[in-house]
Amino acid sequence: MLPAHPLHMIQLTKLNGQTFLLNIPLIEQVEALPDTTITLINGKKLVVRENIKDVHDAANAFYRRIGLMGITVREEEL
Repeated sequence: MLPAHPLHMIQLTKLNGQTFLLNIPLIEQVEALPDTTITLINGKKLVVRENIKDVHDAANAFYRRIGLMGITVREEEL
């Protein structure tokens, strides 16, 4: 799990070890190419050390917190 920061930001690490905060709503897509590559809505690409699952989980947690994404319930739990 990635460290907690302002509600709309996650801390990520560039390949050179430099950490930075990324504003989650700016993310357009995340790919494993094989390094995790984040494309922002302005077309800029960021390559980070974190795996795609960590970035995905952090973005989903943000959208759940602000009510734009529901909590998934497994079919067998219904």
